[in-house]
Amino acid sequence: MSEDPALGDLLELLSDEYAREILAATSVKPMSANQIADRCGMSLPTVYRRVGRLKEFDLIEEQTRVEPGGNDYSEFTATLSEVSVSLDEGTFEAVVERASTEAFPGATEEDTADRFVKMWEGL
Repeated sequence: MSEDPALGDLLELLSDEYAREILAATSVKPMSANQIADRCGMSLPTVYRRVGRLKEFDLIEEQTRVEPGGNDYSEFTATLSEVSVSLDEGTFEAVVERASTEAFPGATEEDTADRFVKMWEGL
């Protein structure tokens, strides 16, 4: 979504315990769905449903981790940095601040390029 979600929808999503746990875990480091499931004690279908919902609101980002041998997988990182709700003259307003996620912490474009070259060399 390009604009901030309606306040009610945002609060409903953030009231979900599983969604909050996923955001907390992926705010520390990028994690695969399996890592999230293990860390948070959730089933994979639960993880994927919540991640899908969080992606709809641009609160989490997905990046493909390219691995030699073709075992690529997705990693997720939280983009949510802060939510503030204000009440002014009878109107509620939510402001969502997102962290920059141009590259996951510790990852660079060179890392991806190097992995890609190594993958092709190994064929």
